[in-house]
Amino acid sequence: MDKAAPMIPVVSYARISADTARDGHGVEDQHKVNGETATRLGWTIVHRYTDNDLSAAKAGVVRPDFEAMVKALKAGRLPDGQPVRGVISVADDRLTRRAGDYERFVDALTCGEGRLYADARGPKNLYSEDVESMGLFGVVISKMEVRKMQRRACRSHRARAELGIPVGGKRAFGWKDDKLTLEPQEAAWLAKGAREVIAGKSLHSILREWQAAGVRTINDKEWASRSLKLALWNPRLCGWRKHNGELVRDADGMPVVGRWEPVITPKEWMAIDAVFSARVGPNVKADGTVTDYRTPSYLLTGILRCGRPGVDGRICNSPLRASTRANLSGGYLYQCPSREMGGCGGTGRNGAKSDECITEAVLAKLEERAGRAAHVDEEWAGEGELDRLTRKQRKLLHAWQEDRISDELFFPENQRMEARVKELRADRTRHALKQQRAAEVTGDVRARWTSGRLDLAQKRALIREVLHAVIVLPVGGGGRRPFNPDLLVPKWRD
Repeated sequence: MDKAAPMIPVVSYARISADTARDGHGVEDQHKVNGETATRLGWTIVHRYTDNDLSAAKAGVVRPDFEAMVKALKAGRLPDGQPVRGVISVADDRLTRRAGDYERFVDALTCGEGRLYADARGPKNLYSEDVESMGLFGVVISKMEVRKMQRRACRSHRARAELGIPVGGKRAFGWKDDKLTLEPQEAAWLAKGAREVIAGKSLHSILREWQAAGVRTINDKEWASRSLKLALWNPRLCGWRKHNGELVRDADGMPVVGRWEPVITPKEWMAIDAVFSARVGPNVKADGTVTDYRTPSYLLTGILRCGRPGVDGRICNSPLRASTRANLSGGYLYQCPSREMGGCGGTGRNGAKSDECITEAVLAKLEERAGRAAHVDEEWAGEGELDRLTRKQRKLLHAWQEDRISDELFFPENQRMEARVKELRADRTRHALKQQRAAEVTGDVRARWTSGRLDLAQKRALIREVLHAVIVLPVGGGGRRPFNPDLLVPKWRD
């Protein structure tokens, strides 16, 4: 290597998962390895991106530094103007564990010529289709391993719950490190708070009392309303446990009693549950919209589905993804993922023209519905049944608390009523959502759509209001053919 040659500016990326994170030392070790790799290759690291204690395998986790790195790669420079020509990571699975993230990373890195990538074993040419395919294959294998671990952990948690054994992790407030024995001072505060809730004292008043007395969480932080409510609503206080939001019960419907010491009685916790459950109402946004957790960059991502038939006659049905195409009118393409990613890779459609076509169809349907918006039933049909069941459940609870009925009679009957009440509340939420969204669909929806008053998330929410999906039929015949709107088949909601 010519020593007089200029050093190539690259960025270093490091990430360590929650189960192995130790005060950031693991991340520093990764950056150190990246630095050694850069020195060996004659590159220079101009910025270090770090996402500590953040999973790369979970869909709902946003990694801020990963997103900032992708943005810098697309721009070819850091926010301060420093050029960036490549990335160094210890291994691919430290960088991505989801196919979508890997594709976004490769697209961002290779959007310019001469970009570089390397891991601890050396440089890789991501412009090569073979190398990119191997990278995607590695992501699939990594995802499979993650799912295996998640399934094993889920089975383990369920088995431990059914045996009444505490799970791993930190101790709960109120118990010692063995998770079985009460910590006297903390348990006293929990018992006092729980009985004050039953007596009708507000959660805010209890919170102020705890804060004034200097009561701290197990992480030595000040209590907040949400954390206090969760602590007092936790069935662990009476010796029970929830798994996936439901009480763990035996074959007879009786709650499984854990091996830890309880703070309050089951009857006291049931009273707390009744207090807090009564405050739970429909969780609907004021404007009636439901946004994606992280709004995609394109209007029809996940809404378009591949209609190419397979050898068995069934269509692929994989959701199409968008990618930039500089040589295409509009600049982007909706395409079925490759076979390695669960699709068939055989369907693609011009993105801008697809958006234009489906937008016009959706607006026509919304305008049609606008005339009927005022006729949406104001009354929810299940109100009487929900009120009757709630009162019956309350009477049953009082009878059980006063020892007028046995556990064997109370728990199975209460479980049946709980399930029906949950169904009714969910239906009430859907009804409220339907009313608010109907009010949103007014006669000027087209003007609001085209004037920019609706953002991308609101547009996607309105599309979902009228469409289940859009099936993209294959063009057939091979080669480039003119865009045919008849090959986009909307599946309308009733």
